[in-house]
Amino acid sequence: MSLKLQKRLAASVLKCGKRKIWLDPNEINEISLANSRRNIARLEKDGLIMKKPAVVHSRSRVNTRLEAVRKGRHTGESLMKIANSKSTQKLDHSMIESLES
Repeated sequence: MSLKLQKRLAASVLKCGKRKIWLDPNEINEISLANSRRNIARLEKDGLIMKKPAVVHSRSRVNTRLEAVRKGRHTGESLMKIANSKSTQKLDHSMIESLES
């Protein structure tokens, strides 16, 4: 039984994305009968439809690496070659004019 409509309506009622909607797997028959926003809101009040909590996006690894970089790690020759390849090799016009005069 497809619950696409119910999930879409629930996302609209709860003001979140469809991936944040939890539908009670034990009450699929009752959820499938809900075909209006009012019915979805009632099911949400009853606890058959819930909004999942936000997923934590930890910066722990980033902070660890930044701490190491501040100590001078991760500055090998190969990394410097990569850094140089990303920057442009061309001279801009202001630099050329200053060299000519």
